[in-house]
Amino acid sequence: MRSFYTVLFLAVIFTLAVTIAYVALNHWMPTALDKRMATLFAPKLSPVVQAITSPLSRPVKRWIEPLASAAMNAESWLTSPLRIRFSNAGLNSPNVVTLYFASKTLLTFVLPLLVLLFGFSTLWHFNVSLLLSLMLVASASGYYVPNVLLSHWVKRRQHELFRAFPDALDLLRVCVEAGLGLDAAVERVGREMQIESEALAQEFSLLGLELRAGAARPDALRNLALRIGLDDIDALVSMLIQADRFGTSVGESLKVHSESLRTKRRLIAEEAAAKLPVKILMPLIFCVFPALLTVLLGPAVINVAQMLMPTLSPP
Repeated sequence: MRSFYTVLFLAVIFTLAVTIAYVALNHWMPTALDKRMATLFAPKLSPVVQAITSPLSRPVKRWIEPLASAAMNAESWLTSPLRIRFSNAGLNSPNVVTLYFASKTLLTFVLPLLVLLFGFSTLWHFNVSLLLSLMLVASASGYYVPNVLLSHWVKRRQHELFRAFPDALDLLRVCVEAGLGLDAAVERVGREMQIESEALAQEFSLLGLELRAGAARPDALRNLALRIGLDDIDALVSMLIQADRFGTSVGESLKVHSESLRTKRRLIAEEAAAKLPVKILMPLIFCVFPALLTVLLGPAVINVAQMLMPTLSPP
């Protein structure tokens, strides 16, 4: 009877937990309409840029500019590959650069000081060489943490652009075949892609602004490829430049390239699926199989031990 009440109590607790989770998700998770309205009317700046360009952060910006100048050379910055990395991440504001180099300077010196304080408080009985090694590791980690974060943002944005580009190319082809010029088609597709990919909408918006400002179309397209940093986009830009130069059909070229992008995306998904059994092998061996063997063989081992104990015990 006690086991029955235990099972009943666990069932009631499980039902309550599932009900509370379901109500919370329905209450706090945004609906499809909320996401669409937020995409249409939200500011078109990345969260990092919004944070450091807000009025509250401008006094902080004046304090961190000297720290950034200690790690940044203004002359070499103009030709630095790091500028392209910031463009690949969608961080085009100069304030982001200031925050990046200031964070490198702060973390390089602050983290070793924290390790030193921690060592004096808890690790004072260790030798000095261990404390110095920890401080050196903390300083190197603080210097490279902004690089790791920047690489993460670049990969995430490039992945989003790679997934959204085939659909954008199909929309471009439809607009071009309907009679729109390539410049007008780019602006129209940029507006339509705001819901699916804000990053791609921003890139198309910048491309349209460059074209309206009087930049040559090949130069504007090359700038697009440079900002995105994907080989497939470089191939698309080269194809569009060649089609514009030799007068070939842009719509057919866009169709062929969108199909090739979808094929590549499918191959990447198949490759990831093929790697999955190898990736789950070690968790199965070290996490699932021991628990399974314990459940299956545990009672038998206990019974055998209870049967053999009287015979093995000394008389």
